[in-house]
Amino acid sequence: MRIVILGLSMTSSWGNGHATIFRELVREMVRRGHDVLFLERDMPWFAAHRDLPLPPWGRTELYQDLADLSDRFTQDVRDADLVVVGSYVPQGVEVGRWVQATTRGIPAFYDLDTAVTLAKLARSDFEYLSPDLIPGYRLYLSVIGGPMLRRIERELGSPAARALYRGVDPELYLPRPSADSWDLGYLGTYGADRQPTLERLMLEAARVWRTGRFVVAGPQYPAVVRWTSNVERVQHLSPSQHPEFYGAQRFTLSITRADRVLAGYSPGARLFEAAACGVPIISDVWNGVESVFVPGEEILLARTAKDTLGYLRDLSEEDRRTLGAKARARVLAEHTSAHRALAVEQYAREASSGAAAAGTPVERLIV
Repeated sequence: MRIVILGLSMTSSWGNGHATIFRELVREMVRRGHDVLFLERDMPWFAAHRDLPLPPWGRTELYQDLADLSDRFTQDVRDADLVVVGSYVPQGVEVGRWVQATTRGIPAFYDLDTAVTLAKLARSDFEYLSPDLIPGYRLYLSVIGGPMLRRIERELGSPAARALYRGVDPELYLPRPSADSWDLGYLGTYGADRQPTLERLMLEAARVWRTGRFVVAGPQYPAVVRWTSNVERVQHLSPSQHPEFYGAQRFTLSITRADRVLAGYSPGARLFEAAACGVPIISDVWNGVESVFVPGEEILLARTAKDTLGYLRDLSEEDRRTLGAKARARVLAEHTSAHRALAVEQYAREASSGAAAAGTPVERLIV
């Protein structure tokens, strides 16, 4: 296929997680023989922090404004088989209208923060998507699956809402066994909505089990957070350091954003990263987790510090290693970036044939 993607950024991962998602997806689409053009608005904050100014996959072009976009890339968009507009693209509503009016292929929207988008629409905040655009996108790709997809179709008029979860690169995220430095670790920027869960599942456990070793890596935690002496703090880890960090933990903790807990069917990137590294995961509870990993066999669910401590202190070493290995096997079988590229192909075929508009079962949305 000839594919054009208009996304927030490919050249800079500064202050956004979109760049990594697009890099992995474009790489895999190119590997499968597709012709991919990525178009990025040249914004000053990204220009000052470009960690991949010349992506090696497909073709990446910067544009200055809407006039420049139209002047230089109308033909590319018109002739593309699939044109994807990402959430948070500057002037995304205007960009979406231009794409829908221009392309002879399939216009699609890729929502990388669906819960936020729907909340914005509910309060008439049309920063990058407006209700009138949704029926014109023949595909609505979402990082949230499950019932939310049917809501997008029924209430917002999408012809076909399909899940496209974040995948993981198994060439980068793989087991790197080392001496266990910590019994339990957590990787994540501070979030007011996630902090109560961190307190309940980790910090309370650390206060009870004073000989246990814990670590929290991530920035922006306020000074009022009480850290016990057995909780180590790491201010920042670059993505290249994540596999080694996971490998130094006996277990890792996964905490889901509050809006994604409410939505359900919303696995985060860290979940797949940790699983690909073979580290056993203790997760908070959210609807749809069983559609991604099998609870008790591939992932452990905790509601209280007592649950956490039970896993940390009572699970045998053999069972711990088996659980991590099974989670990794699940990721390699279903949740890599290559699987996401295959899903895009499938959805495009459905949209092209009209099958998507007829309502393909949600169960087919992952692989």
